[in-house]
Amino acid sequence: MPEGHTVHRIANSFNQNFAGQKVRISSPQGRFTDSSLVSGKRLVVAKAHGKQLFLPFGKPIIRIHLGIYGKWSFQDFKSEAPAPVGEVRARFQISNHLADLRGPTVCEVIDQDEMNQLLSKLGPDPLAGDTTGQSFEKFISKVQASSRTIAELLMNQSVVAGIGNVYRAELLFRAKVNPFVPGKKISGEVLTAIWEDATKLMPIGVQTGMMLTREGFLKGAPQLEDRYYVYKRAGEKCRECGGKISMELLASRKLYFCKRCQK
Repeated sequence: MPEGHTVHRIANSFNQNFAGQKVRISSPQGRFTDSSLVSGKRLVVAKAHGKQLFLPFGKPIIRIHLGIYGKWSFQDFKSEAPAPVGEVRARFQISNHLADLRGPTVCEVIDQDEMNQLLSKLGPDPLAGDTTGQSFEKFISKVQASSRTIAELLMNQSVVAGIGNVYRAELLFRAKVNPFVPGKKISGEVLTAIWEDATKLMPIGVQTGMMLTREGFLKGAPQLEDRYYVYKRAGEKCRECGGKISMELLASRKLYFCKRCQK
C-alpha cells in the first residue's frame, strides 16, 4: 500500500498539471458513477492527508484512497488522448494532459462536511508542515493513551496519518525502540524524536519518490538496496550491530526489527 509520501507526490502532480483548470472527468471502467457530478468543473487545490487524497471542485470534492492495488498514471499528449489501458476507474483530462486511476479502494464524491468528519478521525500527518507543535503533541497524546504496541500504533491512521510498513520499521530502528513496547510506556522525549525523524525522512520521499531512511544512503551510498536498515532484510546482518534482522507478523503485517539494537 502506498505510504503518505506517495499521496503527497500525487497531490503535487495534480496541482502542477490541473489546478485552476476545468477538468473533464470520465469513468472508462464505468464504476465511478459520480464522475458526472464534477466533470467540467475547475480544480481548486489538491490536498493530501496521510493516505487520503482530496480533489476539490468547488463544493463537490473527490476523495481517493489507493488502498493496496490503486495506482495513478500521468501522461502528456498532443492532439488526441490515448485510449485507456486496463480497468481505468477514473480519467482526469485537460487539453494536453491526463491522469488515469486504476484499482483504488475508494473513489467517491463527498462534500466539505464529510471531508471534515473524515479528517477529524485521522491522526496528524508528519508531512502537513505544522510549525505550532500541535501535531506532534496530538501524536504523543494518542500513543501514550494506548496499551497497544508502538509498532501497531504507528500503522494506525487515527494515531498518525501516512506512515506505513516501511517507515514504521525504519523509524523504530533509527530510534532504537523495541516495536513491542506499549505506547503508554514510551516517554514523550522518545516519541518527539520519532515524530521529528518522520518529518525529516518523509519529505525526502516526496522529493525523490523513494523511501530513503539509511544515513549512508542519504549521504550518497551507491546501491539502492542499501537504502534501508531493516525493512525486508530478515535474516541479514544488522548494519549497526552485526546481529540478524528479525521478521514477525504483527496484526497480519510483516514487522522487521533488530533484537539487539531495539531492546
